[in-house]
Amino acid sequence: MASATVRNVPLLDDDTIPFGEEDEMRDPSTAAKKYTHPYVTFFHLFFRGASIVIYMFCGWFSDSFITSFVFVVLFLSADFWTVKNISGRLLVGLRWWNYVDDDGKSHWVFESKNSRVNKHEQRIFWLGLILCPFFWGLFFLMALFGLKFKWLLLVMIAIALNAANLYGYVKCNYGANKDLNSAATDFMKTQLFKNAFDIMTKPNAAAPPTNVRPTGVV
Repeated sequence: MASATVRNVPLLDDDTIPFGEEDEMRDPSTAAKKYTHPYVTFFHLFFRGASIVIYMFCGWFSDSFITSFVFVVLFLSADFWTVKNISGRLLVGLRWWNYVDDDGKSHWVFESKNSRVNKHEQRIFWLGLILCPFFWGLFFLMALFGLKFKWLLLVMIAIALNAANLYGYVKCNYGANKDLNSAATDFMKTQLFKNAFDIMTKPNAAAPPTNVRPTGVV
C-alpha cells in the first residue's frame, strides 16, 4: 500500500528497483536468517552512533571546532542519506520523498509497501530512529545552558536532520493524512496491547501446567 499527498506520482529518477519489488530481488537463502539485511542494519546504526560519539569525544583528539564540526556534519549527512534512501526502504518497507510538478509546486510523498519485514531489523530501525533525536535533545539543553552557542548550531543541524527522517517515517507508517498526535496515540496503544498480550501468553516457567493437551499449532 502506498499513500501519497497527490495523484499520478512520478517514479524517482534513480529508482532502479521499483519500490515494493525489493523482495523479488532477495536471495531466498537469506529468508531463514535472523537478519536479512545485516550490512544495512549495521550502517543504519553506525552513522548515527558515530556522529554522537564524535560530538561527545572530539575534544579529546582536536581542539579545533571547525574540524569537529566538519566530521560531525559529514556523519550526520551520511546518516540522513542512508536512513532516507536505503534502511527505511529495506528494513521496514517505508519511503518518503519530494518532487516538484510541472507547475513548480512541491509535493511530499509518503509510501508504505505491503510486504513482510524482519521483526529484528524493524525493531532496530525504530529504536535507532527514536533514540538518537533524544540524545541530540539532551545535547541541545547542555549547550544552551552552558552558553556554548557555536556547538548549539551544530546540535540544531543534527536535530533537524534526525527529526526530518523521524517525521517522514512516522507519516509513512501511520498514513500521510493522519496528524502526528493521532499517530503517537496509535503507536502507544499498539505497544501497550502488544506488551499485555506477550505477558498474558508467556508460559509460566515456575509452575508448568499439568494435564494439558495441545489443541493446535500457533
